[in-house]
Amino acid sequence: MAQSAPQAGEHGDHSGTGTPSAQQPAAIVFSDAAVSRGDHVIWSHGTFSIPRGSVTAIVGTNGAGKTTMMKTELGLLPLAHGSVDVLGEPAGKSNKRIGYVPQSYTSDIDSNLTAEQSVLLGLTGTRFGFHITTKAQRSRAREAMDFVGVADKASYRLSQLSGGLRQRVAIAQALVSDPELLMLDEPLANLDLASQRATVHVLARLNHELGMTIQVVAHDLNMLLPILTGAVYLLDGHPHYAAMNDVLDANLLTHLYGTTVQVVTTPQGDMFVTPSADEPADIEQDTHAPVEVAQFHHHGHQHHQQDAPAAAQPAERS
Repeated sequence: MAQSAPQAGEHGDHSGTGTPSAQQPAAIVFSDAAVSRGDHVIWSHGTFSIPRGSVTAIVGTNGAGKTTMMKTELGLLPLAHGSVDVLGEPAGKSNKRIGYVPQSYTSDIDSNLTAEQSVLLGLTGTRFGFHITTKAQRSRAREAMDFVGVADKASYRLSQLSGGLRQRVAIAQALVSDPELLMLDEPLANLDLASQRATVHVLARLNHELGMTIQVVAHDLNMLLPILTGAVYLLDGHPHYAAMNDVLDANLLTHLYGTTVQVVTTPQGDMFVTPSADEPADIEQDTHAPVEVAQFHHHGHQHHQQDAPAAAQPAERS
């Protein structure tokens, strides 16, 4: 198993002080990076680094280039200017050390596959045809499924599973190769509240128990706030990175989302983001109700106080 990176901040710690020190090599480094499509510049002048062992969100309005940024880090889109290094190599060169869960996973993958077959694709690839798998590969798939809580669904077809369970199967597929960096594009989209909680808890365990660096494209920050240590925010055509205590600023978020936003702190110290009380009644709010988020934060603290189950240990990298 790969050596665990230093652990990120604990639940509710938005200061960023729990992230690895500046002496540690960064997981992702942008140097005056820019991406364009034809003559249109999507974003430019991106210069920042993301620490190893962190949990980072990429946030911004629709069309700001959040998914574009993740695809750029994977080397799937060319840079118009500058450079992006991921895990110490140019973007695209370290993809074997990255686990990736695309937003379209549940619609793109064959729903006739069983959960175990789907997870094994993380080891055998997505090539067509019959694949002979080894006992060791099947063991690693079971360990990954056990970690995310779907081992009992191994023989179920994906079509028989709920959206939340399919999302956890997708995470298991990304984990089975024992990555150093896990990247997820809108992992909470179209999931009910309970499934969102379960998914966030899996990400928390990966970070706290294995020290895994995690990056998430997110539209709504609230569910992720208990585990986030920082965020890349796409503002006015430029990406910026900051620790969460700097991102959780009402003026910044209001500018970022183009609507009045409040950052609310509960007496227990939990935080959540909500449109202000003067938001027009006919505007659909793209956040959970404050009571739901407060309950989730309380739920998260309870989990943190309990002894976490032992993490499944993926096999050694060959």
